[in-house]
Amino acid sequence: MKTLLLFILLFFFFIPSPHAQIKYSNDIIKTGAEQTEKYIDRLKGKKVGLVANQTSIIGDTHLLDSLLNRGIKVVKVFGPEHGFRGNASNGTEVGDEKDAKTGVEIVSLYGKKKKPTQEDLKDIDIMIFDIQDVGCRFYTNINTLRDVMESCARYGKELLILDRPNPNAYFIDGPILDMNYKSGIGQFPIPAVHGLTVAEFAQMVNGEGWMEDNLKCKISIVKNANYSHDLLYKLPVNPSPNLNTPESILLYPSTCLFEGVSLNHGRGTDFPFTRIGGPMLKGKYKFSYTPRSIPAMSENPLYKGQVCYGIDLINYDLEKLVQSKQINLSWMKELYAAYPDKKKFFDRSLHEQIGNIDFLAGTPEFKKQIQEGWSEEKIRASWKPGLEKYKRMREKYLIYPD
Repeated sequence: MKTLLLFILLFFFFIPSPHAQIKYSNDIIKTGAEQTEKYIDRLKGKKVGLVANQTSIIGDTHLLDSLLNRGIKVVKVFGPEHGFRGNASNGTEVGDEKDAKTGVEIVSLYGKKKKPTQEDLKDIDIMIFDIQDVGCRFYTNINTLRDVMESCARYGKELLILDRPNPNAYFIDGPILDMNYKSGIGQFPIPAVHGLTVAEFAQMVNGEGWMEDNLKCKISIVKNANYSHDLLYKLPVNPSPNLNTPESILLYPSTCLFEGVSLNHGRGTDFPFTRIGGPMLKGKYKFSYTPRSIPAMSENPLYKGQVCYGIDLINYDLEKLVQSKQINLSWMKELYAAYPDKKKFFDRSLHEQIGNIDFLAGTPEFKKQIQEGWSEEKIRASWKPGLEKYKRMREKYLIYPD
């Protein structure tokens, strides 16, 4: 009996978890913000503006608190989507306010305006941008970066970028945005997964002339130390309310496309972007869950209070996903095949939370390809010319090796 018990204990102790092979490199990487010796002196005696949110940290300390504690005069903070403290739901307008902890004025860039005005910047000598991105075209932080660059360029302010690793920089994939489908979730002619840090992206914005009036922003960069694009980085702070697990961040390039489909993609649960399902799939899948209203995450999720049946990806082999270096298309193809009324699969009229798949994919072709049953190989072949052109262009702006 003791021998059997010992065997069972050893078995469960040594059996690897589904994510045991994922190797994060946080122990060697230093973010730009962490390297204070490279930028503090140049901020002394200046009036500083800070573009930041809850991810703007040095260890356990917020960058704003760190700067104030060092005697730096931060006169204004600008907050992106989800707000400065990161507690507003996706797409929710955020108002101006004063930071409760420090009393510093906070100007929202995701409310009545998207970019700082001349009035906002008149009492600022230098702007700092320090926000964690996740490397996807439809994640709006890169839009905010471009808008801030544009205002800085127009009103003669320098922008200091404190770079951070991109957790999905290990691959580049997806269709290039057709600029006829430009929207709030797609502003640039880049693939769905772009393979750049925010500092590299800022250099691309300048170099490719993606600002109004062909403006050029004066930028300086504090690079990540000991970093390359193939190193995985586990985000120490959730970048937004619904990217709340390491699994969701790695799955996001694939599962965010389901925002344009009449299936729930985990919003209204504790595991967004890691499960996909709907009531109409009952009898086709055993896994089930029931979306609920969750304040500051998803107040009115698709199929709220209804049992959804579908696929659970929380224990998906992430090492397999990383090694593939591709958006996973099999889940979209599988769920479309299982969906009983194909006409409703991309029907946005069914619920306010269903987005525009053409805007998400960046092209109307993707929807047609799924509807017509194209193979993964054929879909990927349609992306290849655009991706190859993009990769050649991207090389001009790289700071780190692939």
